[in-house]
Amino acid sequence: MRTLLRGGMVVSMDPAVGDLPQGDVLVEDGRIAAVAAAVDAADAEIVDATGKIVMPGFVDTHRHTWQTTFRGLGADWTFDQYRIAMHGTLKSHYQPEDVYLGNLLGRIEALGSGVTTMIDWFHCSDRPANADAAIQALRVAPGRSVFCYCAGTADEPDIAAEVTRVRSQLPGDGMMLGLRGPQLTTMDTTAADVALARELGLRVSVHVHSATGWPSGRRPIADMRDRGLLDDRTTFVHCNGISDDQVAMMADAGCSVSISPDVELKMGMGWPETGRMLAAGIRPSLSVDDCPSAGGDMFATMRTAFAVQRGLDGGLTARDLVEFATVDGARACGLDARTGSITVGKDADLILLDAEDPSIFPVTDPAGAVVAAGHPGLVDSVFVAGRAVKRDGRLLGVDLPALRARLLESRDRIAAAAGIAVDGSWTPPAG
Repeated sequence: MRTLLRGGMVVSMDPAVGDLPQGDVLVEDGRIAAVAAAVDAADAEIVDATGKIVMPGFVDTHRHTWQTTFRGLGADWTFDQYRIAMHGTLKSHYQPEDVYLGNLLGRIEALGSGVTTMIDWFHCSDRPANADAAIQALRVAPGRSVFCYCAGTADEPDIAAEVTRVRSQLPGDGMMLGLRGPQLTTMDTTAADVALARELGLRVSVHVHSATGWPSGRRPIADMRDRGLLDDRTTFVHCNGISDDQVAMMADAGCSVSISPDVELKMGMGWPETGRMLAAGIRPSLSVDDCPSAGGDMFATMRTAFAVQRGLDGGLTARDLVEFATVDGARACGLDARTGSITVGKDADLILLDAEDPSIFPVTDPAGAVVAAGHPGLVDSVFVAGRAVKRDGRLLGVDLPALRARLLESRDRIAAAAGIAVDGSWTPPAG
């Protein structure tokens, strides 16, 4: 029950601990027990971290994991085309087994690239069995997952019974509620959903931006503020083009933000709002969003957000981006007391990156190296609450060949049912 990670370059993300050019991290009963230049733990299992960067696992605050099945299909899609393809064409053909496989491979992929905590923003909720399948996949994958249930974009259905049923399976901080509005439903629906979330003790996450395809001329954050719906349990996703006064409302209420830079840029949503959020006093978090359109790793997400903001105003440092992807992400999930930094007492959600790989060597500034040159191939080991789920570059307890075969069958069945080709020749209409 005691593991000592010895001799690594420790990037703690805890100002009280700092960075250690060579240090030890002791894990006891799944929690961090000590962090120092040298820790005496003769009876512990030793993990040699020499030549490795030891840092907190990444936190992805918004990913539609069920869509992993169609990875890369939407590389050229606009936001309108994404909605037509995934929600208007493919989603209705997903069976529970398809949801399970997409969620399982997607969560395993994220885990293998160092994402120890992830919000699964689930809106393939056409039937209760789909939600159950998604939850089961997250349980099988050994990462820390928060299931964010969304009932779609319809105003009429009363979702209280179904959300309460799902909540009964996911006590504590294992669930959030994805709001159906406010830009695709009425404000009454949004208010009812927030009231339900508060009754069940759930944080809420909500998409807002001004991209083409969403109703224009609305002020979703101001409308929510006027109804008393903003507080520190609210995470807004994207926020591209949101007015300055609404950003200030979010900051005043203590809301958090999830930025998806790759998808926002590629789909035409506008510039990622990282800098504007910081200027307003909001520490943003980062997310992959959807794998049909973007890669699934946080290294690329950090690098895009960093390069764009530096190009816009010269702002941000590499360490800012690592904070967004770790401790700030944990805060947006309401999990900052448990994860996001290498702090004594927190869960041991840790990753070891190969600092001797030619693509990153020599490492002079670990945080700078991770943001400037990091990639999933560097992830040597992953620990979730002290449990090793990846060692020596290999995921543990995962039959990837069998999972790949099942997922291909699932993809081909859904595509055939929807009447589309998966050879790259199908283009959804522009809307």
